[in-house]
Amino acid sequence: MDYQDFFRSSVERLQVEGRYRVFADLGRQAGFYPRAANYDERGPLEVVVWCSNDYLGMGQHPKVIAATVRALDEMGAGAGGTRNISGTTHYHVLLERELATLHGKEAALVFTSGYVANEASLGALGGLLPGCIFFSDALNHASIIQGIRSSGARKYIFRHNDPYDLDRLLSQAPKRAPKVVVFESVYSMDGDIAPIAKLCDVAEHHNAMTYLDEVHAVGMYGPTGAGIAERDGVQDRITLIQGTLAKAFGTLGGYVAGSAALIDFLRCHAPGFIFTSALPPSVAAGALASVRHLKVSTVERERHRERVETLKATLERVHIPVLPSASHIVPVPVGDARRCKAITDELFDSYGIYIQPINYPTVPRGTERMRITPTPLHDDGMIDALVEALLDVGRKLELPFAA
Repeated sequence: MDYQDFFRSSVERLQVEGRYRVFADLGRQAGFYPRAANYDERGPLEVVVWCSNDYLGMGQHPKVIAATVRALDEMGAGAGGTRNISGTTHYHVLLERELATLHGKEAALVFTSGYVANEASLGALGGLLPGCIFFSDALNHASIIQGIRSSGARKYIFRHNDPYDLDRLLSQAPKRAPKVVVFESVYSMDGDIAPIAKLCDVAEHHNAMTYLDEVHAVGMYGPTGAGIAERDGVQDRITLIQGTLAKAFGTLGGYVAGSAALIDFLRCHAPGFIFTSALPPSVAAGALASVRHLKVSTVERERHRERVETLKATLERVHIPVLPSASHIVPVPVGDARRCKAITDELFDSYGIYIQPINYPTVPRGTERMRITPTPLHDDGMIDALVEALLDVGRKLELPFAA
């Protein structure tokens, strides 16, 4: 076999389909977010980022930066090992206590990313609970799918956000088998929100555990930023809450929060935790500062909600289509991978507006889209410039909304 030819051919197929990803070489500018420098053959040029998961701009917040720098000066760059072997610093301990309190749980465990938190936790649960069966929402994202797959446990897929279909599937399962219902709060490609209370009703009726992925909601919703479950008053009904520190909290890492016994079980058995070096203490300190700030400050969330509604209203006013979204995600449908990439390339090259095309396998073929994520720091001028650019590009590419 010609290995190199296989690799090249695989990539060429992506290019033909319009699904080949090109990394933007960006330099975020502290204090000027969402502006960034784009480094290419023309030199550094300013762009405005409209697709970041740093939803509240906390990666630029003075408290977060100061805490990160202070911990770097105190402890140095790296943690020095896994959490079991010298890698647990005082900042890790404080961060886990803060996260447990945030979600009203007895304990929390920090991982190196949200992906690892899902893969490791679900893998350990399904792999070690005798006869465990997963019931997973049809639109759960890749790390959940991979965690369930790696566990080797049986799984059933229920229709998206459908408690009746979940009840049907649970009713067919052996009554004494351990069961875990896995779903997200905010689905980041469509922006819709799970009916958490109804799903909990069904799970509790069948004595099933609930596993809630809140990665696109923590920091964003609820009185203290704990997520949709806090907003809806149902946090206490969730067995295990999974979240990230890399989106609204603006740093890096993932975590789970639950009972002391469950968290200790994962600490002792999840390979993705046991065999991975710990987050640098400076990162843990920055995350701790971000969580603490958003627990008491509502300014960022309130401004963010207003910016999202302003953008949606402006797009609607000029007839640029937006998929229905009850959350902060603003998906603009395109429906073709090559056209989606052509639009975002033109926005980037000609207007200094950075939006990544969302194509298969992230979304099904034929549902390609631009996923726009406003922040509290996108001002009216940036919103107007984005909308005008979309209309200009629409006219150039003969898109229906710009006719």
